[in-house]
Amino acid sequence: MSIIVRAHELALHSKRGAVYGPVNLVADSTLTVLHGPAGSGRTSLLLTLAGRMKPSSGSVEVLGYELPQRARPVQQLTAIAGFQGIDALEESVSVGAAIRERAAWLAPWWSIVRRTDEAELRRVLTPVFGDAPLPAVDTLIWDLDEVQTVLLRIALAMMSEPRVLFFDQIEQLQAPAARLLLWNRLDAISRAGTAVVASAAAPDTEIWAELGIAPLALDLSTPAPEHTATADPDAIDLILEHA
Repeated sequence: MSIIVRAHELALHSKRGAVYGPVNLVADSTLTVLHGPAGSGRTSLLLTLAGRMKPSSGSVEVLGYELPQRARPVQQLTAIAGFQGIDALEESVSVGAAIRERAAWLAPWWSIVRRTDEAELRRVLTPVFGDAPLPAVDTLIWDLDEVQTVLLRIALAMMSEPRVLFFDQIEQLQAPAARLLLWNRLDAISRAGTAVVASAAAPDTEIWAELGIAPLALDLSTPAPEHTATADPDAIDLILEHA
């Protein structure tokens, strides 16, 4: 397995104190889970690893690129989904319109992006949905159930053909059956060649055992020993909202 993330003493601080870290992490190209309770900095850590947020101290390489110095190639090679306020969907639009909008975002400015038909919908959604029922092109977002909505957000992120997918807050699906389906699909994505780094409030060990998977898990509630930080403790800076 190839290494996708190497982090050493990675930390982020704000005026109110530590956001996360220091974190030491080596992740390969399978399924990695960063878990910890609310306030443990899971979301900020994922955004840092995705090249969307600057850390205060420590070092980190993603796909061989040092962050935050080489944030742009990391942003181009990774995708994010499940982040509140970043990739949330407009509920009054249709699934087809959401796919077309994402395609237009990714396409060259001069290209013409046609309306989404059923064939294009299947091409975009099937690799993520697997055996789960696909919505129709004209289905409105607010008519999707919570699992379909999450899988659609992942499918839209995967349209950029990333090498790494970062998914935030597995627990936004509260029902065990829903989380089982989500874990199954994230594992399938990683097995298909896209590394997945996800965050969760706690390990879903029973579900993992049922699925026969063994993600690499990092507990953010027990950070590495503190060290003397030399970086600006207030240096929190979103580099790019989403890509």
